[in-house]
Amino acid sequence: MTSPHTSMPETIRDHDDTGVFSTVAWHRTARVREAIDALPLLHQLSDATLAEETFRHYLAQDALYLADYGRVLAAAAAQAQASEEMAFWAQAAREVVEVERQLHATHVTDLTAAEPSPTTVAYTSYLLSLATAGNYPVLAAGILPCFWVYDDVGTRLKAAVGDLSTHPYGDWIATYGDPDFTAATDTARDIVDHLADQASPGTLARMHTAFHRATQYEWMFWDAAHRQETWPI
Repeated sequence: MTSPHTSMPETIRDHDDTGVFSTVAWHRTARVREAIDALPLLHQLSDATLAEETFRHYLAQDALYLADYGRVLAAAAAQAQASEEMAFWAQAAREVVEVERQLHATHVTDLTAAEPSPTTVAYTSYLLSLATAGNYPVLAAGILPCFWVYDDVGTRLKAAVGDLSTHPYGDWIATYGDPDFTAATDTARDIVDHLADQASPGTLARMHTAFHRATQYEWMFWDAAHRQETWPI
């Protein structure tokens, strides 16, 4: 899959410490996102060759991840100062519970039997550590890749597949390639950009670190799911 977001203005390529936070952060993670596009799980999702067992394993890990991601979103709502931001994160936390519960129920019959993989634990622990640190702009920056990477991948998957009605995983693709999800992603990005505009140089650097690390975890999560990663000992 070719990302429509990889190309950036020449000024950002030459001076990536200037400009809008999300533009710079997206450019800085180009190599990671190219690796995401190359993941076998996503290619097999696109051409409907992904084994059902692998997909169920992925969704089980996703459900376990999202349980903690909802808590992270709720923490962002609690730390936000602006009422609009508070309402957005709170709504996002609710939708994580509602929408994902329906999606997982379609494919995962017994979620209680699932154990979080090492990568799932690592990713959620990282986000929860941002929540407990109490630096709201850094937390918001760490939250953003889960929105943006999924929207980017889902939108392009949906366009590549076309008719989802006969695709075995069409409901998953439709969820993340949905215009409402894109709108939520745009709002999350606007919030983070606004916070970055007000941030000190030290906080801004930590925001970039959080965004980059969370994007790396997005790659790790899909890779681990495809390998059906378990605890080695």
